[in-house]
Amino acid sequence: MAAEDDRDKDLRRYLVPGTQRGRTTDAVTDALREAILDGALPPTAWLREDQIAGAFRVSRTPVREALRRLADEGLVVKTAHHGTTVAPLSLEDVLALYVVREDLEGLAARLAAGRCPPGLVDTLDGIDAQMKEAAAAADTTALSRLNLAWHGALRDATGNSYLGRFLGQVEHAVRRLPASTLGYKDRAEEALAEHEAVVRAIEARDGEAAERAARAHMRRAREIRLTVMLGE
Repeated sequence: MAAEDDRDKDLRRYLVPGTQRGRTTDAVTDALREAILDGALPPTAWLREDQIAGAFRVSRTPVREALRRLADEGLVVKTAHHGTTVAPLSLEDVLALYVVREDLEGLAARLAAGRCPPGLVDTLDGIDAQMKEAAAAADTTALSRLNLAWHGALRDATGNSYLGRFLGQVEHAVRRLPASTLGYKDRAEEALAEHEAVVRAIEARDGEAAERAARAHMRRAREIRLTVMLGE
C-alpha cells in the first residue's frame, strides 16, 4: 500500500494545479505525457484507468480520453481485452526515429537559413554558450535540456507549422530514449562543433550547407545512440 501511495504521489506531481473547469482531460493528457517522456512511466508499464484516476483525483472519463489521445500520438498502446501500456522502444524504433529525424532536421535547417529571422543566430549561439558551460560542469541534465531548446529554436525559425508539429512529435520520441548521449565521452564537444556548422551556414543564408550540416549532425547522433544502446 505504501509503495502504491508513493507511486500515486509521483504521478500526481505532473498534474498542473488549479486546472480550469472543463480542461481536466487536457490536464490529464499533459500530465501523463510528461510522466511518460520523463520515464516515470517506463516503456511497457501498465496504465490502469482506475489507478490513474485515483492518483489524479479525477473521474475515469478524462483518463480514458487522455489514453485515447496518447494512443493517437504513439505513446501508449491499447490492446483489446487486455488494457493499455506505455509503448515499448526497440532498436528498430530508434533506427526509424533517426531516419525521420535526419530528414526533418535537415529541412528545418534549410528553411531557417532561408528565413533567418532577426535574433535567430544570437539565440542559437547563446544556447550553445550555455551548453559549453554545462559540458564543463559535466551537467548532462542541463545539456539535454539546452540541446532540446536549441533544436526547438531552429524548429520555430522555419515558420512552418506542419514541420513544427512533426518535429514536436520527434522531440517527444527522443525524450523517451534512455540516457542522454551528450554524456558519452566527448560527445558534448562534438555536438557543439556540429551545431556551430549549422549556425554559421544559417548566418550565411546558405540553405544547402545548413541542411548538409544538420543531416550530418543527426547521422552522428544516431551512431552515438546505437553505440550507447548496444554497450559498445
